[in-house]
Amino acid sequence: MYDLELEQLDVKTTFLHGELEEQIYMKQPEGFKIEEKEDHVCLLKKSLYGLKQSPRQWYKRFDSFMLGHGYSRSMYDSCVYFQKLTDGSFIYLLLYVDDMLIVAKNLIEIYTLKSQLNSEFEMKDLGAVKKILGMEIKRD
Repeated sequence: MYDLELEQLDVKTTFLHGELEEQIYMKQPEGFKIEEKEDHVCLLKKSLYGLKQSPRQWYKRFDSFMLGHGYSRSMYDSCVYFQKLTDGSFIYLLLYVDDMLIVAKNLIEIYTLKSQLNSEFEMKDLGAVKKILGMEIKRD
């Protein structure tokens, strides 16, 4: 067995990255009401937290990004992406809502993927994984 590098990322404001596919209106939020137009509604231009469509729209945008960068989606789990590298090894990205785990033999490949993700989404780089989804990871 060979050594694997494990790095963790977190997407900031995840559900604000989704693009809406239909017109959605909402009441004016508290503190934003316009005098003499209290009965008007707001047309949403972007997805936001609390909207039923937000998780799906985020996933669709992320999926499109990964597939557009040459990754394949696992046929067993739609939140696992992988790409075969030139040396025959693989790089994997595991997505859970806004948390990502990237696994590869080569740290440079991980940094390349992190850079690509950071150019598209606002990311928080958590570095080498220590804990994810309530699981503590120890390496020796």
